[in-house]
Amino acid sequence: MIAMEFTDAAHNAASLFTSIFVVATYTMRTMIPLRIFGILTNVVILAYALPTHAYATALLHGVLLPLNVYRLHQMLQLVRDVKKSVNSDLSMNWLKPFMTERPCKAGDVLFYKDEKAEEMFYIVSGRFRLVEMGLDLPTGIITGEMGMLSPSNTRTQTLECLSDGVVLSVSYRQVEELYVQNPSFGFYFLRLVSARLFENLGRMEARLDAREADSAASAKV
Repeated sequence: MIAMEFTDAAHNAASLFTSIFVVATYTMRTMIPLRIFGILTNVVILAYALPTHAYATALLHGVLLPLNVYRLHQMLQLVRDVKKSVNSDLSMNWLKPFMTERPCKAGDVLFYKDEKAEEMFYIVSGRFRLVEMGLDLPTGIITGEMGMLSPSNTRTQTLECLSDGVVLSVSYRQVEELYVQNPSFGFYFLRLVSARLFENLGRMEARLDAREADSAASAKV
């Protein structure tokens, strides 16, 4: 009798918590709180399923629990990496797990100036040049992120492959999904891209100053 009452109480508690979780999925707007709530739900249902021998339910939530824990860790790690990049070397290496590999041949053009921008690239190997600036890009750098912030979403440069190599690509839509899932990521991402924009402007100004200095020196000769 007592065992049956315990089973009924556990079943009712699990059903109530499951209903609350379903409601929460429609009310929570960000992924981190939803993952945390999902972990709590998995734990509660496991605590109900094992004593009552509901092994199918226990197996399901035994699989979902580590998955939720992993996804939560992944999102928290992403925010930490972006925040660290903002405060250090402006690297975007933290995006690599979300990117797709793409081989390139010499002469390939990854994008043209003024065309619609839909993705950014991480240079793994090979030689690539921003044609209009005449700037060769080193490996380990991300390019193409400025098109995401452009009001018209158009490219400001042409990117050409000079020697065979490999790039990783990620679409702006994927980056936007990461932002929607976690606003903290979006905040630090905007800070990071803004810092890189000012860095690029500073580099361009330095190149212009050097050209003017060379022109002045040639005129004197």
